[in-house]
Amino acid sequence: MKMIKKANLPSKVCIHCQRPFTWRKKWEKVWDEVKYCSDRCRISYSGNKGGKTP
Repeated sequence: MKMIKKANLPSKVCIHCQRPFTWRKKWEKVWDEVKYCSDRCRISYSGNKGGKTP
């Protein structure tokens, strides 16, 4: 099995906090659907409906 270096993993920017985050094994099958870096951002954003909090 060939190991992949962390620097070569795909990354995205969280739509709530605007921070970059990298691919995780648990997101392997749903990577195209991942929008948030964490559950905290997901819950905060969906409760706010207006985007990033001031």
